Amino acid sequence: MRNPTLHQLLEAFSLDSSSQLTHDTASGAEVPFELVEKRDPPARAPLYCYRPLTGAFIRQRLGMLTALPTYAPAARALAAIDGVDQYLRARAEQRIPDEARERADAVLRHFLGAVFADRSEFGFDPVRFEGAYDELERVIYEGRRLTTVITPVLGIGLHSSITELALGDGFSLVPGEAFEDAPPDAVWGEGEQPNVLAVVTVAQDHGVAAPVSSARSKFRRLLTALRLFERGGYSLGPVAWVRADAGSWRTVPLGGSGRPRFVTLISAAQEDELRAFCNLVARRAPTGGEPAWALARFEMGCERLAPFEALTDYLLALRALLEPEGPQSGRLAQRLAAICAAPGGRAALAERTAHAISLERAVIAGIAPGETDTGNPVNGLVDELAEHLRALLRDVLCGHLDSDLRTVADGLLAEAARV
Repeated sequence: MRNPTLHQLLEAFSLDSSSQLTHDTASGAEVPFELVEKRDPPARAPLYCYRPLTGAFIRQRLGMLTALPTYAPAARALAAIDGVDQYLRARAEQRIPDEARERADAVLRHFLGAVFADRSEFGFDPVRFEGAYDELERVIYEGRRLTTVITPVLGIGLHSSITELALGDGFSLVPGEAFEDAPPDAVWGEGEQPNVLAVVTVAQDHGVAAPVSSARSKFRRLLTALRLFERGGYSLGPVAWVRADAGSWRTVPLGGSGRPRFVTLISAAQEDELRAFCNLVARRAPTGGEPAWALARFEMGCERLAPFEALTDYLLALRALLEPEGPQSGRLAQRLAAICAAPGGRAALAERTAHAISLERAVIAGIAPGETDTGNPVNGLVDELAEHLRALLRDVLCGHLDSDLRTVADGLLAEAARV
């Protein structure tokens, strides 16, 4: 087996399909048959037998099968793999769809046809499943190798119902205990719960270098998306593991990305939202100008070891977005409050922001309260500023706010002055 994740997803979908098709036949649905002539060479007279048209029966029920909860993860995994068109040709598909998701749909239809071929009953048969899966892998990966790169994503947990959160293009989040043959050091960290793994799988020609650089970029982009998606203390493990096919794992360094402070659980209801948001960040993350610089400073703040150490990072990012005239203008607090607070709460937010600005000098001078000091006034303000900054960056990225936030804020302040 070269792709354990794909194997797991297809097995789950086949099991669900088995239950659905068995229910349909028990409820009275009939599998069509055709009369087939068979000639036994020693015999002169032909023999006739009935052959169930399993493929036609499955095709008639595709609507119900695509509604199964295991269908979409299997289809997404197949859509991210190059070479599925070869499987369709091997299965005599007359029209190869242009869209990756449509090709994946066709592959799943043919795959079920192979699992339940020539059968009028649909109980799950592990032997037939493994035979169908071996054929699929053999055709898809013929002449190529499957390279896998994994790293722990710290500070995140997945709901128990999520066995894989596919992010597209061979990239996914997988619970560590569900990833077969993963290195123990990748799965188990300092706590009692297994890590979530970021997994990149790429089918490559032999002799091509492992896609470590592209995997690093995907891991960092995922980290950015998580930090913007929901408040949390996310980071990556310091190393990644790479292997070709089912070979031995080897480690490659990733570099530091901060430390996790707590675990943020991604619920089953958030799965599609997070997937869509990660794809949005991949397409629309700013690459220049104030938003890109502010995003970089935001991530620097996220990676500080203590919250109060990030105060200057967050203030610099906010100044780039809201106070391009420089801190001497004194407009940051009012502009932030204009966008991030309701009219009745603007004065209070402006006051807290001004207090945070005054505390910056104490942090720089080294006289701010320590991280664990009782009544520490800095950490709470830092967390609040980080949340406002995250909301601004996310809304700009999603198109909910114009990237010229200074003009947006001044317009709101001018409107409030006229009331």
